[in-house]
Amino acid sequence: MRAQPLGPAYVAAPRPAPPLTLWRLLLLGAALFLLLVYSQAWVFPLMGEQATAAEGGLIRVLYLPAYAAGFLLLAAAPGASLMALLRQPFLILLMLVIAASVFWSIAPDQTLRRVFAAYCSALGGVVLAARFKWAELAEVFAAAFAILAVIAFITPIVLPSVGVMQEIFPGAWRGVWPEKNALGGNMAIGFAIMGAAAALNPRRWMIWCGFAALALLLTLLSTSKTSLVALVLGLGGLVFVAILRRGPITRVAMVWLGVVAVGLGAGVALFAADAVFDLLGKDATLTGRTKIWAAAMNQIELRPWLGYGFGVVWDDLGPWSPHAAMAAEAGFTAQHAHNAWIEQWLGMGLLGLAAFSLFYAQTLFLALLALFRDKGAYLAVPFLIVYSLMTITESVAVSYNDFRWVLFVAIAVKLAWPDEAVARHRA
Repeated sequence: MRAQPLGPAYVAAPRPAPPLTLWRLLLLGAALFLLLVYSQAWVFPLMGEQATAAEGGLIRVLYLPAYAAGFLLLAAAPGASLMALLRQPFLILLMLVIAASVFWSIAPDQTLRRVFAAYCSALGGVVLAARFKWAELAEVFAAAFAILAVIAFITPIVLPSVGVMQEIFPGAWRGVWPEKNALGGNMAIGFAIMGAAAALNPRRWMIWCGFAALALLLTLLSTSKTSLVALVLGLGGLVFVAILRRGPITRVAMVWLGVVAVGLGAGVALFAADAVFDLLGKDATLTGRTKIWAAAMNQIELRPWLGYGFGVVWDDLGPWSPHAAMAAEAGFTAQHAHNAWIEQWLGMGLLGLAAFSLFYAQTLFLALLALFRDKGAYLAVPFLIVYSLMTITESVAVSYNDFRWVLFVAIAVKLAWPDEAVARHRA
């Protein structure tokens, strides 16, 4: 196609989108279905807050179609998926540590089962990155969040007993998740992703901006101030990328501005943390999180190198289990460590923590490079800002059947697998 003149330079006209064949529609549907299942938006409405052991087994079975969708996408691009995975060696290392933890786990049978779920979840992220270009990937993600946002908006109106919290935070919206912070956190991520979809697909920018506005409304209705802060930071990331990519002068200015902003943020966190807590309406324990962190660190000291095994600490309810000791020390029973970094150390020791840290650091480095040479920065940078904030207070990393981890893996692999590689393997 001929280039179109634009001032003194020339910009190539956008290529038309590939035709929507039946096979391509099937793959898009499989990707969307995979994300919706991993969103866990169906678990709470279907099972309620207290699922029995039998219901837990049913829940595990209901994830199998998502695994099948991942294998379908793998079958559509096996070579590309393998090559994309090989470009993220620390992800491979992390998966090997997860599998190896079976040998030192306090419940090896449970760890083995969760290793399979973790592998299928990570596979979902890898095949999404290998199959789709940045603009396509952003719209697949955004479509999933748009569907979730619509359902989360309708549910409190039609079924307020399900969609609105009745006891702990009465009146706060939770949509189709067990509590308000889950709704707020998911919508904060969705806002950033739908904003990226608008930037990468200008023909449909009004559609994605409209859904982003709905995500903002739901975040406000959840009354989760931490999620609102994450959403604002994600918006700042989108603006940062947009300004930085305007030219070399603005790039230098925005890089320095970013360095200053990070420095100011670190200074406020170190020297004015109380003011931040007051602004967010939080206490210094972060609603008891620091208590469970301290209790978890005490258990880590007993097995610092290898931990207790992947995915089993919080399900061992025995009177002498690490979980029981942490509950006694913290004064309440937690479902996870409420910190992604402590979670890895607790489950897989320093070995697993190091593997995850290397994978995370490589992803951040590639995202910084993308700021200067890849339009994928519109999706990667805002998402990583929101996700990184969530790792401080939630166990959202190296998990299974959780689409936040699937999204992270997909973006991490995609940063190492550019659009040119996708086009080459398609051809």
